[in-house]
Amino acid sequence: MKEAWIRRAIELAVENVRSSRGGPFGAVVIKDDRLLATGVNLVTTAKDPSAHAEIVAIRAACQALGTFELQGCEIYCSCEPCPMCLGALYWARLSACYYACTRDEAAEAGFDDKFIYSEIALPPAQRGVPGYHVDAGNRLEPFREWSASASKVLY
Repeated sequence: MKEAWIRRAIELAVENVRSSRGGPFGAVVIKDDRLLATGVNLVTTAKDPSAHAEIVAIRAACQALGTFELQGCEIYCSCEPCPMCLGALYWARLSACYYACTRDEAAEAGFDDKFIYSEIALPPAQRGVPGYHVDAGNRLEPFREWSASASKVLY
């Protein structure tokens, strides 16, 4: 059945390109071998750099289940997830990720994430978008409030 779900993700990606809605990426979230949600790349049409197929599918799956975790779910993608999407897969706690094209094949088509993968390993100040620690006196206050909150939901 895994191949069928991969084929569905690929079909979504092809349909997305043909309809001029966005990039050549599709994803499906599966629970108990049933389709829970789909997603396609909507970066350019939604004017949202985070609207990757995996993110769109994860958001839809979470809404369908009424939760922020997707434990027991799998995601099938037309292409190996980029670093942002990979992070989302971990935060959503998906059980597995299956993909068709590799990141190298995506790079050949002009979608090269190697730069971002290499940036992650650099110290923040040396990245293309440099990061700088600012030591504000109250910087830990949000974490103290969170730790003391009786209504917090761990994630």
